[in-house]
Amino acid sequence: MTRLSLDLLQQFVLVARSGKLSRAAEQAHLTVSALSHQMRQLEERLDRRLLERGPRGVTLTAEGCSLLEAVGDHFDGIEHALSRYRERRHDALTLSASAGIISSWLVPRLPRLVAEHPELELNLQSSSALVQFDREPVDAAVRYGRGDWPGLQSERLFGEWVAPVAAPALLARMGDADPHDLAQWPLLGEPDPPNRWRSWFAHFGGAPPRRYVAHFDNLEALRHAALEGLGVAMGRMVMSKSLIDAGRLVVLGERYLPVTDAYWLVYPPRSQEHRGLQTFRAWLLAEADDYCRRLPMKAPAGAMED
Repeated sequence: MTRLSLDLLQQFVLVARSGKLSRAAEQAHLTVSALSHQMRQLEERLDRRLLERGPRGVTLTAEGCSLLEAVGDHFDGIEHALSRYRERRHDALTLSASAGIISSWLVPRLPRLVAEHPELELNLQSSSALVQFDREPVDAAVRYGRGDWPGLQSERLFGEWVAPVAAPALLARMGDADPHDLAQWPLLGEPDPPNRWRSWFAHFGGAPPRRYVAHFDNLEALRHAALEGLGVAMGRMVMSKSLIDAGRLVVLGERYLPVTDAYWLVYPPRSQEHRGLQTFRAWLLAEADDYCRRLPMKAPAGAMED
């Protein structure tokens, strides 16, 4: 066997650790098809099947696990050794956040950031996966959870509430149906866990339906179904506020239930002296404070588990 290209092995490590060709391709600055072709080339060169490809991503075979164990730490060592030689731009910041929080909360506020700090270059990476700060060139992240990520600095931005939401078209079809009596309404099932309907009925009374008009394992698909008027969804208010403000969704009954999880700014110790992060952090905390002061809902006693 001829000597393998280090690029092939490095790309294999990216694929193995991300579990998705699309994310690994973005990190490697390749198209998904080109990266997939290179992974097949590596398998052919080694005469071993390394990856199992499926609709939800890729998983490692036993041979793939062995190869990752053999080479992964070596690439980490090279990356760590070279990191000190890279020029670090303090006027540029790479931030990771979910597509939902970027589009629904951050993007509408970015014009103010640009106006106040035109010198700052913000690079946004859309991902819900936890950032491996020791391996990825990311300075900070906005994440949803309890704020208990070991080894990282976490600063709470704002909490989250849930409430039943529906499209105006569904309200028109339901006519005089009581928005407080959800047993009359077609409900959309959501991923379990979390099943917020169960917590909602436990808090406000009533019982979840025996069956939902449709059930979804993806929150984005659930949101689109609600927008199309298929049924009532349990909406996260931070994600849904722009749609509510635009009149595309309506909160049924105006009852809000807080959850224990919240949104956090998360960053590693190495980012604390980054001037770009200091600028962005101060701006983000001020925006979060202003957002909290303008919230229409008031939290009832006790938050539900999310």
